[in-house]
Amino acid sequence: MIKLFMLVVMVFTLNAIEIGEKPKNIIIQNDDGGYAKDSSAWDSSSIKDKVYVMFYVDPDEKDTNEHFVQALKAKKYDRASYGSIALINLAATWKPNFVIESILKSKQEEFPHTIYVKDKSSILVKEWKVADDASDVLVFSKDSKLLFYKSGKMNEDDMKKVFELIEENL
Repeated sequence: MIKLFMLVVMVFTLNAIEIGEKPKNIIIQNDDGGYAKDSSAWDSSSIKDKVYVMFYVDPDEKDTNEHFVQALKAKKYDRASYGSIALINLAATWKPNFVIESILKSKQEEFPHTIYVKDKSSILVKEWKVADDASDVLVFSKDSKLLFYKSGKMNEDDMKKVFELIEENL
């Protein structure tokens, strides 16, 4: 019984995103989503050459880490070496996609330095095993390795750690 349990755990975590590793490459396109600005394909291999903070968010949880978003904005990191990605998990909400897509287009115009991506099929949940129906925060190094992952509300210690990781890796 214990061996069976361990096998199930190993299979479940086989493709899970891990600290210090590059995640499996994914492409979100066509019916699964894509860039909010024009619905073209988004490729996770674009997470490189900068330190990136990625927010993978259920629209119903959009305010969960607003305090962290504001603290991050206040840091005013150099956009030449820092980037931000907002990946919206449209499959996690009851709200109509066309409403959220309209909001995302206006957000993209308001915040042109942030990359907005629609995930209509919970691709990151399936491929990277990040939490569904949540507010997830991921930080990546310039060489695409995961430095930090948190699902749920960021506390002061989490925020301090993320700011340290960003500044060490810029």
